[in-house]
Amino acid sequence: MEFNEAQKTAISHLAGPMMVIAGPGSGKTAVITERLLMLTGEKGIDPSHILVVTFTRAAADEMRQRFYKEAGRKLPVSFGTFHSVFFNILKYAYNYTSGNIVSAEEKFSMIRGIIEDSGAEYDSIGDFSAEILAEIGKVKSSMIDVRNYYSSSCADEKFKYIYNAYNKALADNRKLDFEDMISDTYELLSQRHDILAAWQKKFTYIEVDEFQDISPLQYRILKMLAEPENNLFIVGDDDQSIYAFRGASPEMMRIFGKDFSDAARVTLGANYRCSARISRLSAKLISLNTHRFDKKLTSCAKEGPPVDIREFASPKEENAKIVSEIRELHAEGLSYSEIAVIYRTNTLSRLLVENLMNYNIPFLIKDELPNIFNHWIARDLIAYMDIAAGSRARSDYLRIINRPNRYVSRQAFSGRETSVAELIMRCGGKSWIQERLSKLEYDLTMIKGMDPYAAISYISHAVGYEDYLISYAAEKRLDADELLGVVEELKESAKPYKNLAGWKKHIEDYGRELLEKRESLKKSGDEAVTVCTMHHAKGLEFDTVFIADANERITPHRKALLDDDIEEERRMFYVAMTRSRSGLHIYYLKERYGREMERSRFIDEIMR
Repeated sequence: MEFNEAQKTAISHLAGPMMVIAGPGSGKTAVITERLLMLTGEKGIDPSHILVVTFTRAAADEMRQRFYKEAGRKLPVSFGTFHSVFFNILKYAYNYTSGNIVSAEEKFSMIRGIIEDSGAEYDSIGDFSAEILAEIGKVKSSMIDVRNYYSSSCADEKFKYIYNAYNKALADNRKLDFEDMISDTYELLSQRHDILAAWQKKFTYIEVDEFQDISPLQYRILKMLAEPENNLFIVGDDDQSIYAFRGASPEMMRIFGKDFSDAARVTLGANYRCSARISRLSAKLISLNTHRFDKKLTSCAKEGPPVDIREFASPKEENAKIVSEIRELHAEGLSYSEIAVIYRTNTLSRLLVENLMNYNIPFLIKDELPNIFNHWIARDLIAYMDIAAGSRARSDYLRIINRPNRYVSRQAFSGRETSVAELIMRCGGKSWIQERLSKLEYDLTMIKGMDPYAAISYISHAVGYEDYLISYAAEKRLDADELLGVVEELKESAKPYKNLAGWKKHIEDYGRELLEKRESLKKSGDEAVTVCTMHHAKGLEFDTVFIADANERITPHRKALLDDDIEEERRMFYVAMTRSRSGLHIYYLKERYGREMERSRFIDEIMR
């Protein structure tokens, strides 16, 4: 393989710290592999003293296999993720086994029980558990004192209770979660200098891929392990740092430059992946970020076709066009596996997934398959209709009784069944509650004769469920439009059905089809369209990429308020654009569920 001068400079680096700034498609994996061959071959470095760290198991395995192939044999270079490397250190110190790592199932089981004991309020135990676990991870990985942490998921005192109870449950069962692997390794190496010295002697050469994704605590451990020789070779791109929610920051590469002021530095700016047009437009976009290394990015490919930027009147039209384009590309001979549809968030992909299934187009979704009917709003609306149809289930009444608020306490419910009439009797003496319950009784009578579409409209407006969602969003600091959008999507789904039974059968069939699709995708191999978020697109490349829903409040996300947040959102859009080798389609909406939309500022920035 022919290497350019910048690549040769990186490959030939022998000792001391070095920073390699590697733009998209710049051949960084080839550079890392070639340098390993240089160290173990030409320079005669003992391969057992070399550590290569990356962020995913798949990336570590791919790099290992590539190195073995190039070397022509298996050499004992250590390849691993941060978590696997750190767990290995803990394993030797504390005699841990893989059984000490808490599984996802165990973790959720623990946290669910603790949440229920805490008395915290939530709509969906699954969603709330995920939110809490994400916050716990943030506290641990950032080494924040939980007493000084302000939770965004629940009251601070509730969060502290849950946090402490969760850690006690882990300790009682001698279990570690991923964040513990990092913090426990840091504490161990900080306190046991003999153990640190042993690992420093073991790993005298360290290479790190995707360095821009490192957290401050991971970096501290890495610095400790690299001492005293500091043969630390890092490869990353500050323009592709998109994991702030995990503690990563492009600032880490600048900190490395300050900590190792004598470090050699080279920029791999030649893009061998993207067409010249995509490379030029993406470079124009990312150049608007102020907190970045100045770098010259060039393309080594042909000019390529124009970037297809277009507006659609509705999500239905947008998704129909995406599916039509995919079918046409495939008919022209392009493999499905060379096509990707990229969204800012996973929830936006439901309509596309349904269309792909309707046309029997194989797809691979990098996130959980989206089922809107599992959303708590869907369960609320169906509970209203079930009660109107005659359900007396206590669980149904508990779902809807205070949505909107009718000030009925859980103590008013006894047994597995109830009715509005029984609740009115139990609330005797409180005429203002009885009035609200009488109104509910009237509403349920009205809903009973309606088809699902009309029933959802009635519940939203006449019952006051839409007002409830707006006030709920304000209280929880959520986007009301997102919640109202779920209602509108459910209405669209219900429109073809004349009765609740027909719609519920569709919901059941759709859920079963999703499960079957998940199983078939596991067996279908690689011949499938990739559907993923911008976060999951990183590290991938395709012939043709569709970026869908490129609208303000989606990308950049509505929660991106500060300049740093906008810069991260711009980096995500840049990552999405640079996944494409040739065809790039950027689509945006004029309207979504009756609400006017504004196209993303990032479109304007690349069109200037």
